[in-house]
Amino acid sequence: MYSEEELASAVEAGVLTEATAAALRDHVARIRVGSAADDERFRLVTGFNDIFVVIACGLLLVSVAAIGASVAAWLGAVAVAFCAWGLAEFFIRKRHMALPAIVLAVTFVGAIVAVGVYHVDHSSMGWVVGSIAATFGAWLHWWRFRVPITVALGVAAALSGAVTLLLTIVSEAAEWTPLIALVTGLIVFALALRWDAADPSRTTRRSDAAFWLHLLAAPMLVHAVFGGLGVSKGDSTTLATALLVGVLYAAIALISLTIDRRALMVAALSYVLYTFSALLHQFGVVSLGFAFTALLLGSALLLLSAFWHRSRACVLQFLPSVLQTRLPPPR
Repeated sequence: MYSEEELASAVEAGVLTEATAAALRDHVARIRVGSAADDERFRLVTGFNDIFVVIACGLLLVSVAAIGASVAAWLGAVAVAFCAWGLAEFFIRKRHMALPAIVLAVTFVGAIVAVGVYHVDHSSMGWVVGSIAATFGAWLHWWRFRVPITVALGVAAALSGAVTLLLTIVSEAAEWTPLIALVTGLIVFALALRWDAADPSRTTRRSDAAFWLHLLAAPMLVHAVFGGLGVSKGDSTTLATALLVGVLYAAIALISLTIDRRALMVAALSYVLYTFSALLHQFGVVSLGFAFTALLLGSALLLLSAFWHRSRACVLQFLPSVLQTRLPPPR
């Protein structure tokens, strides 16, 4: 990759003409727009140096935590938070390294939660205080470094604190776990759609932040829906339950096509595999039940992947134009 400064330097040195540099910028922009919208691309590793830096940061942070914890557990967490922020100033702000950015953001937010747990109270109230502090910490981290995963971390901290507070105040709330998971999942999913709608072409950090929000929302929604059906109880799997699971997964695939995100489909895979494997087991297909299920499901997903964009175009044509303008255009 070449930066704008390097392209400008090449023009000044006569290596490239201004027209060639402009054509190169336009060409790269078209490629990035197409690939970003098509493939849900996100940067994880820009080179092996990312892994090297993460290992070094891990060693440093663990040692800092151990030294601080020798005085007080909460002091170790505070030291880790400050150290993670300081490392981010160089490796994120200056070097723009992808994997260290993710690891340092997670470490910073997690360390703030740990401060609340160790310093305030080891019970649920300490978690609530730490989650609230981590929410504000994530906001500051996003304001400073613009790491996309930070938005999902802040949302997760806020919801975790709210749910823990609810469970602490209302003793009966422990029985509402599926409903709580569904509501929190819908909240995160709505936020993800909002961030996606702000960047339909998927060329900015808003789309990257939405990607992580979708990853956060998917397991909560899927677990609430399929768990409510008792899918995890393989012995009670019936043909009616399997058919319902198949219909639900088809609906999830339709939603995924519409919003051009695959997180929901991936999160629901284990439930579909488990359901149909258990059903085949009841019909006497013991040793190859999972293999047959994986073969059929994998083939269907590969076929959908091959014709993903054509399928999206077919789905989008039935949606009102108001919604189409807020969704990634068909390719």
